[in-house]
This record gives sequence, C-alpha cells and structure tokens, in this order.
Amino acid sequence: MLFLLCCSTIFLVCGFSEKDMMTRIAGITNSPLIRASDITVAYGDEIILKNVSLDVYQGEILAILGRSGCGKTTLFRALIGLLELKGGEIFVDGEKCPSIVEGGPKDLMKKIGVLFQSGALFSSMTIAENIALPLIQYSSLPHELIEKIVALRLAEVGLAGHAQSFPSELSGGMQKRAALARAMALDPKMLFFDEPSAGLDPVTSAELDETIMAINRELGTTIIVITHELASVSRIAHRIIMLDGQEKGIIAEGTLAELKSVENDKRIRDFFAVLN
Repeated sequence: MLFLLCCSTIFLVCGFSEKDMMTRIAGITNSPLIRASDITVAYGDEIILKNVSLDVYQGEILAILGRSGCGKTTLFRALIGLLELKGGEIFVDGEKCPSIVEGGPKDLMKKIGVLFQSGALFSSMTIAENIALPLIQYSSLPHELIEKIVALRLAEVGLAGHAQSFPSELSGGMQKRAALARAMALDPKMLFFDEPSAGLDPVTSAELDETIMAINRELGTTIIVITHELASVSRIAHRIIMLDGQEKGIIAEGTLAELKSVENDKRIRDFFAVLN
C-alpha cells in the first residue's frame, strides 16, 4: 500500500493524470513498452550483439540470462541508451531512443530508473541527497516536497531513519535498497536491474526479490533484470530471454517452465540443469 500511496503522490506533483496511473497498475499488457529491432552493438570492431530483436511488455518482469560474456550487460546498456548502436533501432514508450552519446532526450530519461550492480551511490553524499538528485535534476519541485518524496521512498525500501547516513555506513544490502530508492525517485515506468543480488546473502537477496515483486505488483512498473541467480529468476520473472555469446543474440525465450523443458539444445539444457 505504501508503494501505491507514494506513486499517487508523485503522479500528481509531476502532472500525470489518473488515467496514466491506472494504466500503470493494470498489469501486463500485450503492448510493447520497449522494442528493440535488429540491433547490433560492438566495441570497436568486435561485435557483441548482432541483429537482436526484443519486445518488453508493459507491466512484466523480464529476466535476461546467459553465461558470462554473452552480452547481457551490453544489451542492458544499449536498452537504456548508454551505448551507440551499430545498427537497428530501439523504441521506448513509442519514441525512438537515441543513445546518450547521440543526445538522448531528458523526457525519456525520466521514464527509466536504473539500479547498477555496484549500487553506484555517490559516496560523498548522504542517502537522502543521493535519492533527491534525480528529482532536483529532472523536476522543478520545491525543496519541501522533494524531502517528503525522499522520506516516502526510504520508507518503501525499509530505510526510514537512514536519510542522513552515508553509503559507507550501510551494509551491502542496505546500499542496494538505497540505490533502488534513488532509481524509483521519479516513479519511472521502467526499472532496470543489473545483477541486483550480486554480493548479497540468500536471505537479503530474497528480501530484495520481494521488494521488486511488490513494486511490479502495486505500481505496475515494468522491470528488466540482468542476473545469474536462477533462484531469484524462479521467484520473480514472468518471462525470460537467454543470450549466447557465440550466436551473438537470443537463443531462447519463454517462461522458466518452458526453458527448463527444452531438450534439443544442450546450451539451454545445461544452463537450467542446476534448478532440477
């Protein structure tokens, strides 16, 4: 319920309509919120992803899996506009998404929240200052209202009372939750997670999964997760895509049950065997 209350507050102060909010919480739709069409991404002359097409549907939790070096993080960075494409196009919420290198629009950045693997909190800033930063950069809200939103976001992730703490004073799990609060500051339509459970113990990882599911369930936020943690995937993912480094693209797509039942592709069978 707290997620929904905070969502309603931010929708109102940022000028979104009630219809916008109801659309967000309606659940998974068959309308792609993100569409990648035949994208190719390379570092120098080395092609990492070649002619990859992918739809991410509004309201779903999509997990992107694959062995190390298969291009998961490259796809992640391309989808949020951090890499320039060698070919193809990406559309976000119906708009063509140029990379930040190409001058990606600020309005588009408001729709995307990102939790990097390291958390990427600014060590010289308090937790409250970290969370307030995107609100200061991308909105014209008064300071008093920003403070209230920061307090709500901290309460959502179980960090009420830690507003004036510095990142170094928090545990790894608490830093991840603080970074999540910052990613949610502008109530984005999409949240991207890069290895959210990395470095966390099993209990803390499960608690973070519960938070991710609550955000998706109560706010209708579309969530894309890059992960190696199959236990986490089994808890949270509605749909999975699997990448392969040799293929330089997607080799499987479906639910966890569907991918676990694949028998005619050793790469997929071996990857999911640890769950059986």
